[in-house]
Amino acid sequence: MEGTMKVSYTIMCNNDVNHEITLSEILSNEKVTKVIKSEFAKGLRNLTLTTNTEASLFIKTEKEVYEFIVDKNDFADILVLAEEDARKHKRIKKECEGVELVDIVTLD
Repeated sequence: MEGTMKVSYTIMCNNDVNHEITLSEILSNEKVTKVIKSEFAKGLRNLTLTTNTEASLFIKTEKEVYEFIVDKNDFADILVLAEEDARKHKRIKKECEGVELVDIVTLD
């Protein structure tokens, strides 16, 4: 195969956060409901907070996406090449252990 690919990756660390909270969990927290009521319904009494859909809130670690270019012939080794690129540019820090592939795009 001839041509190149653009590979995007992020660094995986031990302290990364990926947590999902439902809206009903948020509204069941007394501190949260007090803040919502005081902010949006000042001076009003006997209020309840309800929701009509089960929405979720995601708390995730914001990550920087890094990119590099490889030949199509190196497709089988993309993960290893991404780890080498991260080490070469000193992106893997103390509590980080590897890379996560985000996207692979064929350029030509």
